[in-house]
Amino acid sequence: MSDTLPIDAVLPQVIAALRTHKRVVLQAPPGAGKTTRVPLAMLDDELTQGRILMLEPRRLAARAAAERMAQTRDEKVGETVGYRVRGASAISKDTRIEVVTEGILTRMLQDDPELRGVGAVVFDEFHERSLNADLGLALCLEVAGALRDDLMLVVMSATLDAAPVAELIEAPVVTSEGRSFEVTPVWLDRPVGKQRLEQATADLVLKALSESTGSALVFLPGEGEIRRVETLLKSQLPADCTLAPLFGAMDFKAQRAAIAPAPKGRKVVLATSIAETSLTIEGIRIVVDAGRARRARFDPASGMSLLVTEKVSRAEATQRAGRAGRMSTGVAYKLWTKGEEGALAAFPPAEIEVGDLSGFALELAVWGADASELTFVTPPHEGRLAEARAVLQMLGALDDAGRITPHGRTLSTLPLHPRLAHMVGQGGPRGATLAALLAERDPLRGAGVDLSLRMDVIEGRQSRADAHAPTIARIRQEAKRLKRGQNADGPDALGPLAALAYPDRIGLRRKGDAPRYVLSGGKGALIGEGDMLAGERLIVATDLDGNPREAKVRQAARLSEAELRSLFSAQIAWHDVCLWSRREGRVLTRRHERFGALVLDDRIWPDAPEADVARAMLDGVRQLGLNPAPSAARFLARARLMPDGFPDFSETALLEELENWLLPHLNGVRTAAQWKGFDLLPALRARLDWDQQQALDRAAPAHFVTPLGRKVPIDYDGEAPQIALRLQELFGVTQHPQVAGNPLKITLLSPGQRPVQVTMDLPGFWVSSYADVRKDMRGRYPRHPWPEDPTQADPTVRAKRRGT
Repeated sequence: MSDTLPIDAVLPQVIAALRTHKRVVLQAPPGAGKTTRVPLAMLDDELTQGRILMLEPRRLAARAAAERMAQTRDEKVGETVGYRVRGASAISKDTRIEVVTEGILTRMLQDDPELRGVGAVVFDEFHERSLNADLGLALCLEVAGALRDDLMLVVMSATLDAAPVAELIEAPVVTSEGRSFEVTPVWLDRPVGKQRLEQATADLVLKALSESTGSALVFLPGEGEIRRVETLLKSQLPADCTLAPLFGAMDFKAQRAAIAPAPKGRKVVLATSIAETSLTIEGIRIVVDAGRARRARFDPASGMSLLVTEKVSRAEATQRAGRAGRMSTGVAYKLWTKGEEGALAAFPPAEIEVGDLSGFALELAVWGADASELTFVTPPHEGRLAEARAVLQMLGALDDAGRITPHGRTLSTLPLHPRLAHMVGQGGPRGATLAALLAERDPLRGAGVDLSLRMDVIEGRQSRADAHAPTIARIRQEAKRLKRGQNADGPDALGPLAALAYPDRIGLRRKGDAPRYVLSGGKGALIGEGDMLAGERLIVATDLDGNPREAKVRQAARLSEAELRSLFSAQIAWHDVCLWSRREGRVLTRRHERFGALVLDDRIWPDAPEADVARAMLDGVRQLGLNPAPSAARFLARARLMPDGFPDFSETALLEELENWLLPHLNGVRTAAQWKGFDLLPALRARLDWDQQQALDRAAPAHFVTPLGRKVPIDYDGEAPQIALRLQELFGVTQHPQVAGNPLKITLLSPGQRPVQVTMDLPGFWVSSYADVRKDMRGRYPRHPWPEDPTQADPTVRAKRRGT
């Protein structure tokens, strides 16, 4: 081997661990040389007669690693060392080390679970925690445990906490000291504030170039930021500096040129996270980190993963800074203050935690296992995994039991999101082009939502100055690749093609002036009023802004009703509907022809069963409330005084159990007005059996029977049970009336039904206050009896005859 690298010191430990345990976790910082040294050491020590597979998260890193290892052996790529990435490969019958991107390993395992001919699998840059790497490791662990106990596994990482992974796979940890050159960090004096990221980064690059020597590697989140910083720097760079963009969507030739040494002077490489790992760019002594990274996160707006821009983690910042110290001492300029660094997350989230799980769920189904049956560093969230399975069932990739279908197996072979794979597999020739378009950034940002505008440019029918040429070129190239394996017998218009990928995003315009839509999956969507598609009755929304209540449509295609019916005739059916209308305050009985949440036709259902109407009326009751009449309110007050063990008559309990006690009594009630006049008392009383009714009457009787035999309702709403009756009706009563051993609160009324006294001690009232009441009342009501001794008088509600 050539020049000594830090990893060389621990290679004997790695080889020994593999000989003894068949597994090892290698932790080595950037610049240690693990990517190129470890596979070659395994080959030279003849650890296995099979091929050594090494996984790389990016195509550029895979090809660069293969070329570097081949160069070390004075060979061409494709001899002993080769590579396989999407769209390109260089291997031969003599290839012993094969560098592949992570998705290729999954495909190899699905095609041949025994991995025949493979002796070892090396997971490089495992700290990036892509879904494919997590899944590949889980599948390899199962293969090694069930079929191939000789299969060697190596997990290599620059910043990952190695202990949990080592414990999971039952392997020893080998740690390399890493780079031998110091990198000096330089933070900002104050936060960036409101200055644009691109301008702040360009300013920091110019500062770094003026203060430090050597070429510079500048980390930016994406192509757009790279191009804008490139524009800002072009006229301001020192004369000895040249600019070199580096991002994943570039062709390989341009990527190679970006990482090649500068022919003269200094190079300023503007790169995405593609340059964080596995690449050596000679001459780099300066790193400028803009502090942002693109991550794949599941985006409900598009139904797939979306790249979002977030702050880097401390681990990523360390990884980036290390690129300045691979060949000599260096400097890392950071676009944040030292104080801000403490607020950064320790590690970036694993894709299995935040990404779209549809493809992951499809691979699990092809493998024939549930996630709980495999060993994952981070198990997937069961709820989000269930959502992914629901998407696959909608596409016909899984059956109702969650098993893979033949169509699902076909989808798994296409390097696309299952939605787009379904469209390509079921659609016509344009499906490949539309899939490439939907998988890319929008090439016509701000041009309206109509997908046909973009397809016209991509297919060469129209030229637009606002089209992003590099994106258009990538879409065309990817479409050409997808068409090679396409079955082109399906629908070819944009609307039907989009509907195949997004059957849950077919939108029907709501009634009214504003272009608002209800989507077949049940959500709402809105198109800008001036847009070309704003007047369409049916659309397919392929991209939304993610608002959970009413999302704004960003891309969509027209769809005719005939096309909808042709595509989904089996899913369109008539449904009889009884539902409560909050707006109309009544139960509506309709017959709906539906596709998902879309009502394509709406008719009256004249003979709806009373039981269905009554059940729908329950929603009206929940909206309107119980609103009991006085008699029912008094019953509820009594029942709520009963001890534990008695049926619960609280309003919460009653509303929760409407189906049990109210439903049988609701026949004929279908409007708010009818509910207002409904007598709840019979339904409430029916909740009690005979014994419970007797217990209630004993503990909290409904009435007080006066000496005249008249029943006066007892009010239980206050602090004490109470009644109100005319004073004369209690003449002769010498003991205070009681309920269940407790005194009644009595409001004594005048002959004119006005309160004259409230008492809970009637005998005390007779001997104290009655004399004053008598004196006052005799003058007001002379025709009514006011005896001097009420305890000896007969109760009455009558007035005296005239003249007596």
